[in-house]
Amino acid sequence: MAPVSTEAVGKTFAPTTYEVGLEKIREYANAIGEQNPVHHDREAAQAAGFRDVVAPPMFCVVYSSPSLIPALFDPEVGMNFAAMVHGGQEFVWGEPVCSGDRITTTAKFVSLDVRGGMGFYVFETESVNDDGAEVVRGTWTNIVRGVDG
Repeated sequence: MAPVSTEAVGKTFAPTTYEVGLEKIREYANAIGEQNPVHHDREAAQAAGFRDVVAPPMFCVVYSSPSLIPALFDPEVGMNFAAMVHGGQEFVWGEPVCSGDRITTTAKFVSLDVRGGMGFYVFETESVNDDGAEVVRGTWTNIVRGVDG
């Protein structure tokens, strides 16, 4: 069993910015089988009250996960990526994300619990648009086997 340290809990990582493109939204919607016109057609989206074509909710993984990657490999966090499995993710959505938005996401290492020889590494991401409005808050749990608290 590998010992772990909680010294990095609370660490915040450099933000990342993602510019949301019309075709990326359409491609994502097609990939998940989303046929609602607000995800494909500008006029339909605007008629429904959106500024532009709106991203499906789980598109949030596209723009928020790049901020999480440095945290997963940060030596201060000390997570053994080779022994990691995805434990889960939860999202709370705010303002809709539309084509042309620039989304800035910041990741934070919020907790590490060791139970049954496994480390439960929990990260939080906060994504905001250019107006500073939160568009999504994510909680990402990764489980690492073979750790000792």
